[in-house]
Amino acid sequence: MSEKRRCVEPESCGLSIVRQCELLGLPRSTYYYELATESIENLELMRRIDEQYLETPFFGSRRMAEELSSPRRPLNRKRVQRLMRIMGIEAIYPRKRTSQPGVGHRVYPYLLRGLTVDRANQVWCSDITYIPLRYGFMYLAAVLDWHSRFVLSWRLSNTLDTEFCVAALDEALTSYGRPDIFNTDQGAQFTSHEFTSRLLEEQIAISMDGRGRALDNVFIERLWRSVKYEDIYLKDYESGADLCDGLERYFDFYDHRRKHQALDNRTPHEVFTASLRTTHGRQTQRSKQPRPTLS
Repeated sequence: MSEKRRCVEPESCGLSIVRQCELLGLPRSTYYYELATESIENLELMRRIDEQYLETPFFGSRRMAEELSSPRRPLNRKRVQRLMRIMGIEAIYPRKRTSQPGVGHRVYPYLLRGLTVDRANQVWCSDITYIPLRYGFMYLAAVLDWHSRFVLSWRLSNTLDTEFCVAALDEALTSYGRPDIFNTDQGAQFTSHEFTSRLLEEQIAISMDGRGRALDNVFIERLWRSVKYEDIYLKDYESGADLCDGLERYFDFYDHRRKHQALDNRTPHEVFTASLRTTHGRQTQRSKQPRPTLS
């Protein structure tokens, strides 16, 4: 994405920035990387909420306010509630109406319960997380291969819109083919017509987490934890462009050099490519088998 961003020529007389971004397949939000902002005090509190949420995702605004309050700095629950809403997070526990689909959006059933996922491109998943920066914040969407934990694509945005989620999906489909099943939560971005129609066009089965079930998309939740503890919190990025460059480095490390115990100390890329070779070999072997003759 950094290479595409450098290809845009703001002073070009022939093409507008909008048109250049369209031709490059680069979302405008990715080119500009304008940070969403709050007051310095609220940004500091949002950072604390984000860190606490990674530890206790079952905390709602009331318990979050109690946990982060002190005698010298009491916190108002409504303030915490407003900031959690901006961050796109809420308590994870079974209850009615958690992640809200858009009005009129269809919610699909969860298809992974009891399913053995043993190959690449069998199940992909996607999610959005809040990313704190020194002077603002952004949102990160990623597409992950469930079997290998390989990060197939990612995008940044300063709003919780649908466009950057669709852009991440399109990049993954263009680069790595298509999965059998695509799993998300029931958020408005993923239940939108723009997102679900793209999956249906590719004849991909759509799966959505049960309401308030933290384990239904567990691998991408673990990814967010790794991204934040191993990169975001350590680097304290100042701008959106710095964040983009830093995430490119981190995801390259995560995919190609970071070995996972759960993957027998192999990298996600090793597991992903090995699985694709094995699957392709089986398909080739089946295609070479002689067809039965009719007697």
